[in-house]
Amino acid sequence: MKKLTSMDEYKQVIQGENTILMFSADWCPDCRVIEPILPQLEEENSKYTFYYVDRDEFIDLCAVLNVFGIPSFVAFHNGEEIGRFVNKDRKTQEQIQDFINSLTI
Repeated sequence: MKKLTSMDEYKQVIQGENTILMFSADWCPDCRVIEPILPQLEEENSKYTFYYVDRDEFIDLCAVLNVFGIPSFVAFHNGEEIGRFVNKDRKTQEQIQDFINSLTI
């Protein structure tokens, strides 16, 4: 998974097709639980480009996007938000896949 490094990069990547931002943090135990399944999710959903967004490094972006719980996912297509799975609850692989499957372009 690519790691978001700047706000300029954020502005650029959301303009692309099929981008999913995963908001997380090193200290988040629920984020660590899903970490082992992320490579498989990426592989099975290869039409999407996934970016890891460190909540602590991008707290202002979290506020703009109303991401107040992690792990959370926000999807974009050509600059438009097309879906979000945002809450503070632990997420299962099935729940994340259901979210991805629900995205319509």
